[in-house]
Amino acid sequence: MRRKIVSARWHLRLRGVHERGFGGLLRACCALPLIALVACAGDDPPVDLLLAGGSVLDGAGGQATTADVAVTGDRIVFVGDAAATGLRALDTLDVTGLVVTPGFIDMHSHAELESDHGRDARAFLYQGITSVALGVDGGGSAEVAARLGGWEEDGIGVNAFLFVGHNSVRAWVMGMEDRAPIADELDEMRALVRQGMEEGAYGLSSGLFYLPGNYAETGEVIELNRVAAEYPGAIYDTHDRDLGASYPPFGYLESIAEGIRIGEEAGTKVIFSHFNAQGAHNYGRAHEGAALIEAARARGVEVAGAHHSYTATQSNLRSYTVPGWAVEGGDTAMVRRFDHPDTVELIDRQTREMLAIRGGADRLLFADRRPELNGRTLQEVADEWSMEAPAAARRILRNGNAAVMNLGLYDGVNLRYLAGRDWMMTCTDGRDPGPTRPVTHPRAFGSFTKKIRDLVLDEGLLTLPYTVRSMTGLAADFLGWSERGYLREGYMADITVLNLQTLDDLATYENPHQYSRGTVHVLVNGVFAIRDGEATMALAGRPLVRGGGAFDGE
Repeated sequence: MRRKIVSARWHLRLRGVHERGFGGLLRACCALPLIALVACAGDDPPVDLLLAGGSVLDGAGGQATTADVAVTGDRIVFVGDAAATGLRALDTLDVTGLVVTPGFIDMHSHAELESDHGRDARAFLYQGITSVALGVDGGGSAEVAARLGGWEEDGIGVNAFLFVGHNSVRAWVMGMEDRAPIADELDEMRALVRQGMEEGAYGLSSGLFYLPGNYAETGEVIELNRVAAEYPGAIYDTHDRDLGASYPPFGYLESIAEGIRIGEEAGTKVIFSHFNAQGAHNYGRAHEGAALIEAARARGVEVAGAHHSYTATQSNLRSYTVPGWAVEGGDTAMVRRFDHPDTVELIDRQTREMLAIRGGADRLLFADRRPELNGRTLQEVADEWSMEAPAAARRILRNGNAAVMNLGLYDGVNLRYLAGRDWMMTCTDGRDPGPTRPVTHPRAFGSFTKKIRDLVLDEGLLTLPYTVRSMTGLAADFLGWSERGYLREGYMADITVLNLQTLDDLATYENPHQYSRGTVHVLVNGVFAIRDGEATMALAGRPLVRGGGAFDGE
């Protein structure tokens, strides 16, 4: 068994040769006699850390096994029976009775890693999350290398990777114009997508529900996704056009079909962000959308989804209350339309129709930084101002857009059905906005914990191995990672250790700024981010480029 440990370490040295070239080969060859001597002497150097006696779920979906996990540097170097091999460690933690898993992967995140309050990513780490996807909903800049480089320079608490966004490149080239691009504009957008991909983006993201993405025809997005498809492993990540509550309706099923088509015709993988059916009129219909995905998978399209376990969404007031045509040209043009008596009459009527789709103004709860709005519903604000809800929305929007939740837009039946699909990953779709917003969506603080607490421990709907796979190995395989997402020798030491007896999501809609409980230890690249339940404030995350490697500044 000692020879096995030495073999694993020699494998890591050879991987380093591949990464560092001939100089690495020379150094590895010079080290070979020493490794052979250690193997023959039967006296391996101690590992840095041993997590001893835990219930190990490796991320593949199989049953847990009792095993020890050893870490040296940023790598897992041993999984097995340490005592039987005589393995020694500089630091040993007894994790008997605890569950040891790969670090969780948040497949759709808005983590504010550039901000002082969000850089350490504690809200995510306390859920066991060690990697997050950003640049989603079509918002990712083509300046991918600049953002990755900023993270490398400033430090981040979790690993993070990026998409280049359709909305971003369209706005850069065309602003807020509601028309098809001319040939030169389409070429300029293609060039921006290519720049993002060259700099390490994982693919193209879209937010076809949002503006200006909603102004685009399907063919435009396919053309841009063809650029992404030139790069192996490229992903089309979409907040699709109509999850069920868009105005005017595009169609819940039609929107899913469009998302699949964009990936299938361009030749990329497809992932549907925060996939679920929205609106009371779509309660119980998730199986219809899932059937479209499963049909596409059956014909060879690599399509999947990610979701969280909350029934509320969070977005912005303008998208929820103002029709897209009224925003063409940007906010200044929108306000001019508010001031035109005939136009505002039409806007007012359509806003009422939009609010009806969303369950009414009392279902829109502000998560905005403005204290006069935060924690109140649109209906409450309108009542205080003695005006109708559409007029109150326009008054707010004159001073800028506002963050808002839509309570009860998803239903629990759909949520639980989708959680049982073997292609469904997990996401937060959340951000920790810091102390300026006392009320915000709790999903940034509890999504992963809530999924385990509700669907595994309380309801028994899902098994723990299945659920952990949805958070780890399933996502890693989809992303094309070969060194993360599993507890395997040679893999990066992103590790989460949970106490199922105390595990709980504490964040609520009324009091969201509460970290999850029961996350005992979290390692990011072999460094403790949480130890014994306390955040270390280490910034051990790495910016990741497509394929899973760390950004090297080039």
